[in-house]
Amino acid sequence: MPSYVAPVKDAQYILHDVLKVSESKTPGYDELDADFTNAILEEAGKLTSEVLAPLNVVGDKEGCRLENGVVYTPKGFKDAFEMVKEGGWTGLDMPEEFGGQNMPAVIGSAVGEFFSGANQAFTMYQGLTHGAASAILAHGTEEQKATYLPNMVSCEWTGTMNLTEPHCGTDLGLMRTKAEPQDDGSYKVSGQKIFISAGEHDMADNIIHLVLAKIPGGPEGIKGVSLFIVPKFMVNEDGSLGARNGVSVGNIEEKMGIHGNSTCVMNYDEATGYLLGDMHKGMRAMFTMMNEARLGVAMQGLAQSEVAYQNALIYAKDRLQGRDVTGVKNPDGPADPLIVHPDIRRSLMDQKSFNEGARAFTLWGATLLDDAHRNGDKDADGLISLLTPVLKGFLTDEGYDMTVLAQQVYGGHGYIEEWGMSQFTRDARIAMIYEGANGVQALDLVGRKLATDGGKHVMAFFELVKSFCKEQGADEAMADFIEPLKTASKHLQSAGMFFMQNGMKNPNAALSGSYDFMHLFGHVCLGLMWGKMARASLDALANGTSDTAFHETKLATARYYMARRLPATAMHLARIESGADPVMALDAEAF
Repeated sequence: MPSYVAPVKDAQYILHDVLKVSESKTPGYDELDADFTNAILEEAGKLTSEVLAPLNVVGDKEGCRLENGVVYTPKGFKDAFEMVKEGGWTGLDMPEEFGGQNMPAVIGSAVGEFFSGANQAFTMYQGLTHGAASAILAHGTEEQKATYLPNMVSCEWTGTMNLTEPHCGTDLGLMRTKAEPQDDGSYKVSGQKIFISAGEHDMADNIIHLVLAKIPGGPEGIKGVSLFIVPKFMVNEDGSLGARNGVSVGNIEEKMGIHGNSTCVMNYDEATGYLLGDMHKGMRAMFTMMNEARLGVAMQGLAQSEVAYQNALIYAKDRLQGRDVTGVKNPDGPADPLIVHPDIRRSLMDQKSFNEGARAFTLWGATLLDDAHRNGDKDADGLISLLTPVLKGFLTDEGYDMTVLAQQVYGGHGYIEEWGMSQFTRDARIAMIYEGANGVQALDLVGRKLATDGGKHVMAFFELVKSFCKEQGADEAMADFIEPLKTASKHLQSAGMFFMQNGMKNPNAALSGSYDFMHLFGHVCLGLMWGKMARASLDALANGTSDTAFHETKLATARYYMARRLPATAMHLARIESGADPVMALDAEAF
């Protein structure tokens, strides 16, 4: 059975050596000293490694089952969910007034990676609830917050988001679910939603569905969509649960992965719902949840890559296959371990350099969120909005690819279910699709985010990279990291210029290159993270660290990323500058 060990040491390094969180002026960061964060991460690591990780295979093999309208989760899930709730993990970064611990998002993000790495399907139950609670927190009335949030923060009640219908996914303006207004101010919601993660299960007393629907007589298309709170059980004035609402599960979707999560077809038959936010402004309220979910999904890409890498590394060190071409390394055995071979090293270094760079990227992104929400910093808000499609699209694409590389290390055993590697690949695959497929993320990045506020935020990113390179450029020890980063950043700027010069007269020229731009941007972000990690480790070595091996390993991994991974930016730029013609040359009938 595969194992999982939470990367506590690396998370601590990023938080304190690289991001220096305890020195930040962001409210709440002054409490994040190394001992405090280490205690949290160690405890989360223990729970995820000992309790959640062993259930990952159980969830994959058993899946969820539907019996008489009730969905039963896999064996052990319910007890584990109680342990998670008792530990207060579900409300780690939620407001204290509703039962949370009010910790910064950066801590929630670090802990979230551990939970997803140990058991992604399980963690989605609390993850969706967190997103739904955040939407109610941001857009709900005081009465709605008081009614729902305390039990959602504790996960006594869980939450969902209901967008997709059988005939429409990304184009939500086509939805048919209706919400008829009632005299008492409520609505009767009728329609069918599909792909609803954690839509029905046996681990909570109530499920609070957030449902997109159209109020008759409203504007056409997406402008006529509103968001509604539709509880599974009605909530009485005293907070107790009342009658069953008109919502039921029609089926459990049979999926490629995340079998332990109950992905449901949900039927609404004149179910009582309550408007969340403004009428016909449902997408604005839903995007509070979706943007949070996209950052969570980005983390899932990293998390699956990390756990797959951990197991591939163990196998590579243990499995004896062939001899090292430079000389025998295991003279007492019939063969040398796999890890002596350069191509296995290449694969493992691809995985390692991605994981550690992606971890820094996600935690940096979380500090931007904290800066935006806790300081009201509009520039930080604009920058994380720009980076959200990059985080979601790039990290899930690359994360999936890394699980495939990890599977490949096993050779034929990687294709055999008993070794467990295929689950990481299957579970990682959904992250590229849900919360907006990655092609949509790329279109959002190029079609909307680049031009936001007159391009202010992408220019701020360029300046951030430029300033870092200028500050570090005089240090010869940083040359291996700064020069490649400069080149990659110029590629990114050239791609942006191409869009500016060609996008208006031929929109397809920009849209045809959007996916490459997302990946180009992602590589530059990881290049920046590796530059910052190189600086931190050089400083630690110069200051006489007691862990020389750790920091020397960081520098070697940084050099690998700069030399072997970051040059992909040149390829992506070449594709972008080829324009739309190669992509659009064939008529539809010619395919």
